[in-house]
Amino acid sequence: MLRRASVRVCLGRALRLSSIPPPTSTSSYHSSHLPRTTAFFLSRTMSTFHQEPHKLLVIPGPIEVTDEVLYANAHPSMSHISPDFIPVFGDAIRMTREVLFTQDAQPFLIAGSGTLGWDQVAANLVEPGENALVLNSGYFGDSFADCLRTYGAVVDEIKAPFGGTVPLSEIEAALKSKKYKLVTFTHVDTSTGVLSDARGIAATVRSASPDTLVVADAVCSVASEEIRFDAWGLDVVLTASQKGLGTPPGLSILVASQRAIKTFESRKSPVTSYYASWTKWLPIMQAYESGNAAYFATPPVNLIYAYNASLRQITGATPSLEERFRLHRESSQRVKKEAEQLGFKQLPLDPSIAANGMTALWFPEGLAAADLLPSLAKKDVVVAGGLHKDYKLKYFRIGHMGVSAIDSQRGDIDKVIAALKESLAEAKAKKA
Repeated sequence: MLRRASVRVCLGRALRLSSIPPPTSTSSYHSSHLPRTTAFFLSRTMSTFHQEPHKLLVIPGPIEVTDEVLYANAHPSMSHISPDFIPVFGDAIRMTREVLFTQDAQPFLIAGSGTLGWDQVAANLVEPGENALVLNSGYFGDSFADCLRTYGAVVDEIKAPFGGTVPLSEIEAALKSKKYKLVTFTHVDTSTGVLSDARGIAATVRSASPDTLVVADAVCSVASEEIRFDAWGLDVVLTASQKGLGTPPGLSILVASQRAIKTFESRKSPVTSYYASWTKWLPIMQAYESGNAAYFATPPVNLIYAYNASLRQITGATPSLEERFRLHRESSQRVKKEAEQLGFKQLPLDPSIAANGMTALWFPEGLAAADLLPSLAKKDVVVAGGLHKDYKLKYFRIGHMGVSAIDSQRGDIDKVIAALKESLAEAKAKKA
């Protein structure tokens, strides 16, 4: 029998039990749809669970997670081949398709960070000596290019100006001048807060080079930016659990089109990775989705419980996916507008290419990270410093994804804005 004391031990100091019911505005958890032991676990103690008070985490990932998701992560240890776990994994695969608006693309849910998605692309879809084109809009474009070269691809890059995106005309020209196996782009580069035109890029590639695969590094955009996998003609979307998908870190999530799967299946040389090989992972994903267990490497069972819980919230009827995108845009506009009124300038060169899940801001003249970030932390608001190697000391980043963006009752956006105003005023007073 589950008792409160045992749950406290299981969850540790980071969690708290309370008699106050958890917020339900973002929840679509229905225990009747879950395996028996999971439903029992939830029904016995979920109504008494809340997270411990903690500093508000508003970096561009990891992000705040809901009580339901954190509680699901604390599920009792479970065998990865248990009849109770199999449908949890299978449903997570199916719901991943819903988030990306695809009917038949193949999800891969593998223990690892978003970086593992690069390895999957480089190892499975590009054979040594083949050409890849990287549209580079920041730090993560540099890294994806490096990963592709590590696996033997011949990589060309089109680099955007700092804070900008690669023009579609340049992409078209490059594709007409050379045959590329794939084109990669970072949908939202976490280092800059720049949003690339995924739909436009895919359409350009389809028109100029129909056989070239379109690969989106969407680690910082899935579930906070609109992505219509099938309608836009994407071939790979790779992401991770800890950003817009609102789950703790540790799960690499990649979705591949049937065209990409056929490319993998028709390769002439062996896959150049062991752990990242779809030869190993494709049967695993197919087995769990069909209601059977299979083994290559142990999946992160508890994390998949948490991911399943988050997906149930994201794909639930209220708010709809479209409504979630709208709420992310509104939260983003609030943060950006308030910051600009305080005298901050956005890093993206044009507001039209600024991400909705995060905001990158230049420090005002005469101020630096040491003047603002520690003050924000003292007010229990944790933001991120700069990341790009050439400018990292000159700007900072605020994340507003997932529950912080869509649940106004939490007051996360209000808290960020208030803390930013107070910290800026204090920093200016010290400099006066």
